[in-house]
Amino acid sequence: MKHTIHFTKMQGAGNDYIYVDTSLYNVADPSAAAVMWSDRHNGIGADGLVLIGKADTNDADFTMRIFNADGSEADMCGNASRCIGKYIYEKGLSRKSLIRLKTASGVKNLWLKINRDTDAVENVIVDMLEPSIECNSQFTGAFGKETELEALGRKFRGMFVSMGNPHYVVFCDDADTMDISGYGAVLEKDPVFPLRCNIEFAKVLSPKRIRTRVWERGSGITKACGSGACATAVAALLSGRASDKVTIEMDGGNLDIEWNSPAGHVYLSGPADIVYEGDIEYGTC
Repeated sequence: MKHTIHFTKMQGAGNDYIYVDTSLYNVADPSAAAVMWSDRHNGIGADGLVLIGKADTNDADFTMRIFNADGSEADMCGNASRCIGKYIYEKGLSRKSLIRLKTASGVKNLWLKINRDTDAVENVIVDMLEPSIECNSQFTGAFGKETELEALGRKFRGMFVSMGNPHYVVFCDDADTMDISGYGAVLEKDPVFPLRCNIEFAKVLSPKRIRTRVWERGSGITKACGSGACATAVAALLSGRASDKVTIEMDGGNLDIEWNSPAGHVYLSGPADIVYEGDIEYGTC
């Protein structure tokens, strides 16, 4: 039986998702819905689908499930987390400026910068927790060093970083002209990544600025990736290319990353925006 679901389309640095409040609407098959709704020609058009729920534990306020455009479920997304912070506050689900969000990769704290004149959320900082360069379930290569992989006849040297989800960061001089779709699609499925991988192509502009383009696992080329920006910053600092505070320039906008020490948490900050809202029919006749 078909029923109508109200959705909100949001974007953070151009990383756009469809958001649904599951306390109001049941999406019985989110994988199928993500594929159908994310289609930019026949659907709403997005990088994926995000389901927001009420947490049933004391360590979190809300939950997030995220499904890529191909229907696969991701562990988390930094930009989607920031958008959720804005959604929760501006929809009146909570009036707190600190939101604890439960994701598949742990509970993330969201700090909301609120404009008291407009009562709108202008910026969200996400505690992305500690990065890891050792994760056997995500990477079978050498940890803590640049690993060489080949795609379409070209050799790449990149560093594996897990932000809860897997990333392979390649530093290169031609990030702006790189065939991201060609190389990214091959590298994503390299055998060293048992769960596939997000691929970042990064050019260091200065110790405080890095230009990064992204091939996202399950979504393809996206205008930005929050966890990918964090992974880029971590790899740059570990390899001596950048400082502990860096701005990542992505196709959809800039994200600010801070990682104070190898034992510390990574903090991601940037704006989030509501693109539009609408209703869509869901279910079968």
